[in-house]
Amino acid sequence: MFGKMISNMMVKPYQSPLFDSPEAHGLDYEDVEFPASDGTTLRGWLIKGGEDKVIVQSHFGVQCNRSGWSPKGKGPIKPWKEDIKFLRQARHFVDQGYSFLMYDLRGHGESDLGPTPWVSWGPEEAKDVLGAVDFASSRIPDAAIGLLSICMGAASTTYAYGLEEGLASRDQVKALIAVQPLLYTCFIDALGMPGFMARAGEKVSNERLGFDMSLPNFVEHAPKINVPTLVVQNKNDPWTQMSMVEDYYNALMVEKELKLLDIEKSRFAAYDYIGAHPEELMGWFDRYM
Repeated sequence: MFGKMISNMMVKPYQSPLFDSPEAHGLDYEDVEFPASDGTTLRGWLIKGGEDKVIVQSHFGVQCNRSGWSPKGKGPIKPWKEDIKFLRQARHFVDQGYSFLMYDLRGHGESDLGPTPWVSWGPEEAKDVLGAVDFASSRIPDAAIGLLSICMGAASTTYAYGLEEGLASRDQVKALIAVQPLLYTCFIDALGMPGFMARAGEKVSNERLGFDMSLPNFVEHAPKINVPTLVVQNKNDPWTQMSMVEDYYNALMVEKELKLLDIEKSRFAAYDYIGAHPEELMGWFDRYM
């Protein structure tokens, strides 16, 4: 009983429906669908800005989607009280001449399930990042691409650099911002869950996914990232281990910067911050795109 309940919290797909749209923000866009690198159909919005640079945003996992995160339907105890609308940063980038691709990772929002019908915390979703970059390249052929990758999106992007014929071979990608990358094992440890419950949940998840969730480690692929990378982390985030973030940053072999935020003691505070202060992200992309 405990095992299935905990596993559902961690890997059950489709936990959050879309709650926002570009239309509500006065943005010119089109609904799009495209294949991940394994053929899984992904759906999203291509928001129209300039023709020479485009941001590909990959969202965080499980209870999120391309529109962001909403407390609605998340139970009585919520990590954040208000909607986190990713279209806020999209609006800002578009106003500055960027196009913006927002899409749902597999098993989230309106995208299809992949061959593995559970959320994998990055190894499977890496194929989605690759598909999104290839789609952006095909739709805006001459544009430089920047990657705005949030939490599981950052993990997925890093795994995508470790794939054979992965992101390292996509020359249009010019810069990456990784917002709060997080290993599954660090998250479980930070939750302080009793050991027997954590083990029960992990057993069910491992059976569902077909691999041991404690083994994949995207930090090992960080040296394969070949574009300038900004890592953003709330130093008051109670759901991570700062040593893991530092390991990730230290493993990067490119021009890099670590931006530590001193904001509210909540992991979700940083997700909200990037929408409230998108100009701080734009500076990194402007430098390299």
